[in-house]
Amino acid sequence: MSAATFPQAPPPPAASSAGRIAAIVAGALIALLAAGLLAVGGFGLWVDQTQRDADGWLMSPSHRFETATRALTAEGLRLGEVRGDWAPDLGAVRVRVRAAGDAPVFVGIAPQAQVDDYLRGVAHSEVTELRTRGYDGIDRAGTREPGAPASAGFWSASASGPGEQVVRWELESGDWAVVVMNADGSPGVIANASVGVRAAWLDELSIALLIAGVVLAAAAAALIVYGIPRPPHAPAPAAPAAPAGDPVRVTATPDEPLSRGLWLVKWLLALPHYLILAVLWPAFVVVTLVALVAIVFTGRYPRALFDFNVGVLRWTWRVGYYGYSALATDRYPPFTLAPADYPAELEIDYPEQLSRWKAVLKPWLLAIPHYLILAILLGGWRYRPGLLTVLVAIAAILLLVRGRYPRDIFSLVVGINRWALRVAAYAGLMRDEYPPFRLDR
Repeated sequence: MSAATFPQAPPPPAASSAGRIAAIVAGALIALLAAGLLAVGGFGLWVDQTQRDADGWLMSPSHRFETATRALTAEGLRLGEVRGDWAPDLGAVRVRVRAAGDAPVFVGIAPQAQVDDYLRGVAHSEVTELRTRGYDGIDRAGTREPGAPASAGFWSASASGPGEQVVRWELESGDWAVVVMNADGSPGVIANASVGVRAAWLDELSIALLIAGVVLAAAAAALIVYGIPRPPHAPAPAAPAAPAGDPVRVTATPDEPLSRGLWLVKWLLALPHYLILAVLWPAFVVVTLVALVAIVFTGRYPRALFDFNVGVLRWTWRVGYYGYSALATDRYPPFTLAPADYPAELEIDYPEQLSRWKAVLKPWLLAIPHYLILAILLGGWRYRPGLLTVLVAIAAILLLVRGRYPRDIFSLVVGINRWALRVAAYAGLMRDEYPPFRLDR
């Protein structure tokens, strides 16, 4: 009697592909948020350190205001209430106003309700939006003549007289309005005004945003690295030979027959992919910046980051091949960064060593000649279509009318895409070999 055999228990499953994709998408979203925080924090710190005047005020450019009515107002300035001993000082505002002529001018800041009572029935202009030249406003009709504004006792801060008048006001919670008038309340107000703020908390807030951005960027990188599938690799020889052929291989298999009219709705069918790519590409930029630091210090592109960025380019090429970068297949693209059985694929050989100085120069200097050519081939410069757009449009029309994708057009379309992907790999620091100036039809 033979011994009974029992099925072997399978090994513990690795994280599912869906879970890994979810981790990558979550990491990309967090990377997008981190990039926003870093940008806002950096901009705030730059403004705080470089844009203050000699007295420490952040001043706007002077703007000219003119109205035939009796007053100019900026209304609806709402400041939320801040409670508690921990609440920071909201800061201060300084308003500079100079009348166009020699007539005395008045500028005042007061609660909105009291300004409404003072100007009820008085013709005045409410400024709603500033423009580079001029402004948008709403003219309020009225026939009542107001008293001299300086004699009213409700202003929280005001100044009146000839020449330039300056009002300084400590910010308080509530609804507020700024009013500019002739000192005697007469109609026809013409003045130049600028506004400045002093906020001691701006640099602290900017630094806090930068720290939060760095923390989120680290969390995003961890999620992205976790989501990258890591198939087992056979042990490599001590000194592997360089791979033959192009280190960036973009393949495209003609898919026939093609539907005559499916391309009309591919913009809708591919929408899930567009949404994922919208978060994968910010992650691509963040990962490239992290890789740049690693290359400068070690001369190596971290393998997990390299695999992720190759996956983003691969995903982009598949979606473009299905969609409006080629329209060359009706097979729906897979939701994966890894290689798959699909008519359009991309492979980039992993570099064992990269030039440190080239990594610094490739994206913004060395690749400029290719950027100029791709601006013509791909379009997008001042919203002008490029050669690729024209070729794909011709192919779409011929598909609709004749049911056939001309092979010569297909060859040119794939060649242009191949050129763009090679440049993307070079600018993404993945290879040191300079991209060739050719379509490889």
